[in-house]
Amino acid sequence: MAQKGDQLDRETISCSICLDLLKDPVTIPCGHSYCISCIKSFWDGEDQRKIYSCPQCRQTFTPRPVLVKNTMFAALVEQLKKTGLQLAPADHCYAGPEDVACDFCTGRKLKALKSCLVCHVSYCEKHLQPHFESTKFKKHKLVDPSEKLQENICSRHDEVMKMFCRTDQQSICYLCSVDEHKGHDTVSAAAERTERQRELEVSQQQIQQRIQDREKDVKLLQQEVEAVSRSADKAVEDSEKIFTELIRLIQKRSSDVKQQIRSQQETEVSRVKELQEKLEQEITELKRKDAELKQLSHTEDQNQFLHNYPSLSQLSASTGSSSINIRPLSYFEDVTAAVSELRDQLQDILREKRTNISLTVTEVDVLLSEPEPKTRAEFLKYSCNITLDPNTANTYLLLSEGNRKAERTRQEQSYSGHPDRFTNWSQVLSRESLTGRCYWEVKRRRGGVYVAVAYKNISRAGVSKKCAFGFNDKSWMLYCDTNSSTFWFNRTSTPISVPCSSRVGVYLDHRAGILSFFSISKTMTLLHRVQTTFTQPLYAGLYLHNDGDIAELCKLK
Repeated sequence: MAQKGDQLDRETISCSICLDLLKDPVTIPCGHSYCISCIKSFWDGEDQRKIYSCPQCRQTFTPRPVLVKNTMFAALVEQLKKTGLQLAPADHCYAGPEDVACDFCTGRKLKALKSCLVCHVSYCEKHLQPHFESTKFKKHKLVDPSEKLQENICSRHDEVMKMFCRTDQQSICYLCSVDEHKGHDTVSAAAERTERQRELEVSQQQIQQRIQDREKDVKLLQQEVEAVSRSADKAVEDSEKIFTELIRLIQKRSSDVKQQIRSQQETEVSRVKELQEKLEQEITELKRKDAELKQLSHTEDQNQFLHNYPSLSQLSASTGSSSINIRPLSYFEDVTAAVSELRDQLQDILREKRTNISLTVTEVDVLLSEPEPKTRAEFLKYSCNITLDPNTANTYLLLSEGNRKAERTRQEQSYSGHPDRFTNWSQVLSRESLTGRCYWEVKRRRGGVYVAVAYKNISRAGVSKKCAFGFNDKSWMLYCDTNSSTFWFNRTSTPISVPCSSRVGVYLDHRAGILSFFSISKTMTLLHRVQTTFTQPLYAGLYLHNDGDIAELCKLK
C-alpha cells in the first residue's frame, strides 16, 4: 500500500504537460497546478486568441492570469525528493506523443527501452527482462526504440527482410530472393551493411580531411590579414615621416591629397551604403511579404484565400546571394616608394610645372558573392544592350541597324570632326561604358572580325599602334575567322587552337577582372580568358581590317 501511496503522491505533484515532478509550481484559477515554464509556454501559444485555458479541464480565463509560485507544492516536491520518491516509477517514464510505447503494457503505457528486430515488438524495462534472463531470446537483436519495425517485414511474404537485392537496390526477404528477385545480385543485409559501412567510413575520412584543409586555409588567411596589417602600418608610419619632411614645401599639396583621399572614401562608403540600403529594403519587403503570407495562411475564407494568393505569392527578383565577399587589400609598399620618390623630386617639379599628386589604394570591394556563369542561359542574364558610337567610328566604317552594325567600305563617310574619332585605324567603340558584369555577342557576316574592349583614354589620332586595339596596355582584342584565332594585348599575341564560329560571345566581370571570349554555335566554347585588374570603365570595340568586312552587335534581349 505504501508503494501505491507513493505513486498517487507522484501523480498529484507532477505536471500534466511535461509529466515530470513540478518545477517552480504554480496553481491557476481552476485549481490545477503546473510547472511555471510549462504553462507559460502553453499560454504563449494562445496569445493570438487572447483566451487562455487549462490543459486538463479546458476552463478558460480572460485576461491571462498572473502566475504566482505555489510555495506549499514547492516544499512538498522538495520533501518527497529527499525521501527518495524519485527512485519509484515516475510519470515521466510513461510514453508521450513523441515516444515509442511498450507494446506489452496495458492501460497507460510506459516508454519503450528497446525494440526487438526478431519479435518486432518494443519493450519497456520491465517487459524486456525475459530477453536478458531466458536463453530462448539469446539470438534476438535489440535496438533503440523504433516505430518503424514493420518496415523490416516483407509485405508480400510476411517474413523478416534479411536479404538485400543490389540489382533493384532494396531490402527483401529470403522468399523474394527465390521468387521475383531470382537471378538478381542478392546478398545478406548484414553483408550489404558492412559494404556500405566501409563506404561511409571513406566518406567520413574525406570530410575530416576537407575540414583539416579548410582549417589550414583559415589559418593562412589569418596570416595574410596580419601581413597586410603590418604592411599597412609600416606604410602609414613611413609615409607620415616623409610627409613631415615635405610639409614645409607642400602644405597646399598635402591638403589636396587629403581631399582626394576623403573624396575617394566618401565615394566608396556611399557605394557600399547604397548596397546596404538596397539589401535592407529587400529585407523590409521580404518581411512585409512574409507577414502578408502569414496572414493569408490564416484566412478561413477559401474564396478570399484563392483570390489573394496569386498577387501575394510572387516574389520580386533578389538583389543577390546572402553571402558577402570582401576582396583582400593589396600591400602598401608602392605607396611608400611613390612618396619617397616624390620627396626627392619635388623641389625641381614645383619649379618647372604643375603636378597632380594622386594617391591610389586598391579599392575594397564589398560584393554579393555570385558564382561565375556556366551555361549560355546564365550568361544571357548579364546581357547588355550595346550600340556603336558614331563619334568614335573611323571614316571608312559605315554604321547601320541602329548603330549596331559596322561595315568597312572603300568610300570615306562624311562624318563631322570629333576628338574621339579614330583617324587612321578602322575601329569603333561603343557608346555605353561597361562596368560590373556584362555579356554581349558579335556576329561576323563577312571576313574576319576583331572583337575588343578598351579604356576611353586610348589614343585616337595618328598611325601609331598606340591607337590600335591589342597593341597597348589600354585594350584587349580577339581576332577570329573560320580558320584561326589570336588574342592580342600590349603587342603580345596568343594563338588559339580552338575553331571559332561566326558568332563570338564576350563576358566581362569588371570588378573581378575577368574577360572571356567564347565561340557560339550549338555549344558555347571558351576561346580565351583573361584575369587582370581593370582600373577604368571599359568600352566594347570592333576593328574591321579589309574592305567588305561586316560585324554586328547582336540583339540578346
